[in-house]
Amino acid sequence: MRDELVGRFADFGTKTAIFDQDTAFTYQELLDRIRYTRDVLRRHGVAPHDVVVVHGNYSLDSIATVLALFLGRNVVVPLVTLGERDLDTVVEHCRPRFLVRTGAGLVVEELDTPAPAPAAASTTSASAGMIDRLSGADAAGLVLLSSGSTGAPKVILHNLDTLVGEKLEKRPRRRASSLSILMVLMFDHIGGINSLLSTLVAGGTAVLPHQRVPEEICGLIERHRIRVLPTSPTFLNLIIMGGFHQRFDLSSLRLITYGTEPMSDELLKRVNRNFPGVRLLQTFGTSETGIATTTSESSDSTYFKISDTGVEHRIVDGELQLRSRVQFLGYMNYADDSLTEDRWFRTGDLVEETDDGYLRIRGRAKEVINVGGEKLLPLELESVLLASPLIEDCVVYGKPNAITGQTVCVSVKPRGELTRAAARKHVLEFLADKVEPFKIPSKISVVDSVEMSDRLKKVRSQPRDVGA
Repeated sequence: MRDELVGRFADFGTKTAIFDQDTAFTYQELLDRIRYTRDVLRRHGVAPHDVVVVHGNYSLDSIATVLALFLGRNVVVPLVTLGERDLDTVVEHCRPRFLVRTGAGLVVEELDTPAPAPAAASTTSASAGMIDRLSGADAAGLVLLSSGSTGAPKVILHNLDTLVGEKLEKRPRRRASSLSILMVLMFDHIGGINSLLSTLVAGGTAVLPHQRVPEEICGLIERHRIRVLPTSPTFLNLIIMGGFHQRFDLSSLRLITYGTEPMSDELLKRVNRNFPGVRLLQTFGTSETGIATTTSESSDSTYFKISDTGVEHRIVDGELQLRSRVQFLGYMNYADDSLTEDRWFRTGDLVEETDDGYLRIRGRAKEVINVGGEKLLPLELESVLLASPLIEDCVVYGKPNAITGQTVCVSVKPRGELTRAAARKHVLEFLADKVEPFKIPSKISVVDSVEMSDRLKKVRSQPRDVGA
């Protein structure tokens, strides 16, 4: 497999592998940088199966470092942001020996990893056992962190050989692709890793943005005549709200793939109106089971099928469960309570399924708002609100209530010059004859923008109540 990957890069030769700012790097230059990086790592004492943290965003050096560590059968922990909480979690549960910084050149630091605290000894032993199994299989590993919005992130361990091998199998050796793909999704997220590997094993060009903001992304689409844009519903709405699709020439786009969060029916209508002639495809995946191949019912439908032969799915009590060939090995710091006894992964996504097998994501189980026994999923109310010509964006969430258990709250970004009082009045009047009384928000905040996470998803856990 490693020989196959290196052989492909050599065959692609002078074709552009990476475009970073104003610099194009060929596959041969990427291969040369991988070999150089492997030499640097060896000189610093990095040995096969060592755990190595890679701190950096998309760049020639960061990509070459991850691939060099894959070739060296190491366990790779990519981190775009080296926050204290995330680093402490990785150190405690992964016991990394080295930290590689790729922001300005290549800097390799040996880490002084303290002995585990007695309270964490059993978890650390289980983590070491998972890494030992990787070593025994002579395989490389990949560690991803969950968003950790409600506490310490989950440490997710993958067999990197399995992930790369799946990509090589799905995209067999053939004439190099001419596609340029924007690396919009995070470098340390399963979606970003998937985009990067899919592009490089097929001989495409990975175009690297330095700021994941609509102006830069749309500017790169125009400059590089990008045909495929992988992104999220929230980011697409940002492009539309700012009019960036009109300020830049996006006529090269043929396909927009969207994932990381559910798409509301109303927002999908808005995207179709503003991107006529562009095919829309809903993607689906999790950090634990990888990104599945999907087929949308149509560009104007939020229903899709999982059409991946390597992924099984089933629905239990309304929740989607998955089992895949590239499934994670386990959590290194949590009990595997998300796995059933027969190794199905509980996604936490509530779905409905049509008779012909199409799925529609209704929302996350943990986001259900329970008002005195009546239940609401935020996406439902957001879709209704987005139908208003006076609302550009909104986020619905629940808050504790002493009487009803929870109450419905919404933050709205109005269109135009509406005052805050007028915006609140409009929300109440607009919803009055469209939803049941318990779904009417008890708190309406007017905001300048709806908060978005690094993973391009709406933030629901603690939305900003600016102007409440």
